[in-house]
Amino acid sequence: MLGQVYEYFLSKFASAEGKLGGEFYTPQSVVRVIVEMLAPYKGRVYDPCCGSGGMFVSSEKFVEAHGGRLGDISVFGQESNPTTWRLAKMNLAIRGIEANLGPHNADTFHQNLHPDLRADYILANPPFNISDWGGERLRQDKRWQFGAPPVGNANYAWVQHMVYHLAPNGVAGFVLANGSLSSNTSGEGEIRKAIIEADLVDCIVALPGQLFYTTQIPVSLWFIAKNKKNGRGMEGKILRNRSGQTLFIDARKLGYMETRVNRNLSDSEIARIASTYHNWRGDGAGEYADVAGFCKSATTEEIKGHGYVLTPGRYVGAEAVEDDGEPFDQKMQRLTKTLNEQFALGAKLEAQIRENLRRLGYGE
Repeated sequence: MLGQVYEYFLSKFASAEGKLGGEFYTPQSVVRVIVEMLAPYKGRVYDPCCGSGGMFVSSEKFVEAHGGRLGDISVFGQESNPTTWRLAKMNLAIRGIEANLGPHNADTFHQNLHPDLRADYILANPPFNISDWGGERLRQDKRWQFGAPPVGNANYAWVQHMVYHLAPNGVAGFVLANGSLSSNTSGEGEIRKAIIEADLVDCIVALPGQLFYTTQIPVSLWFIAKNKKNGRGMEGKILRNRSGQTLFIDARKLGYMETRVNRNLSDSEIARIASTYHNWRGDGAGEYADVAGFCKSATTEEIKGHGYVLTPGRYVGAEAVEDDGEPFDQKMQRLTKTLNEQFALGAKLEAQIRENLRRLGYGE
């Protein structure tokens, strides 16, 4: 109960603080999508920018909800802000979750506290588009396997840091600004191309706007798999060989307005996104099928044909419109009649407005 109260006040404080609050708090619906899709049952879980520890808490909840035990996963994290680091330590301690967050707060890029860690699951919500990350001092860093990220934007530094820390069969799920899906500035396009050609991108999910307290810019979820050929997923099921394939999910139309400014995802919507991924991956309860306007399984060749752009809307296409059965000629006659009636009404209203203006001395 104390943990639930703590989480409640974290969310309320983040909402009140707006952008500043979002630096340590990721909305629960977003965390749940990542956790439900990755399904971290057993192994090492890592968050290189853990904020107040929400990813770890949700991972433990997932394990317990599916019959596992507290302690089936080992928790590793890091946080640069000293106050937020303390929030995370308290959040986990209240719930009895043992975690290695390092002996102190530290910058992940310049003081990596877990240099030898190879995680089975990585879950993260790194800060978007940060320009002052000190990239000029890390041009030759061994983590940049696919190219040195631009000094003015850390997005692909985060991506490569997480790829570097994945175990041979590890999977990662993280949030990035949508610009990372298509940007070609400062070499980002070449880095993205190299990551795609290495067959690491398992799934991309486009999220609806207004989910975050930090920003109104559209964001997406990336899911990286170090090995698409095999591995184990939900309930230990053997995953199918997904080599040369990437799943795209366009969830931009999902969600409901929880407040005047913030959107949320319902349980059924989270389940729809997660089950689509698991069915495609081979460890779900049903069979996968492309759904126009929502999901599409694309090959690397198709992605190459789109210039290595990963925007889901390019692949899922338009949503299928249900045929209402009305013959085309009848529909056109009905719509034309309605349009003419509206034109006539518009002309009548325009005449009335002009007459009123004339009486007031402003007409012709």
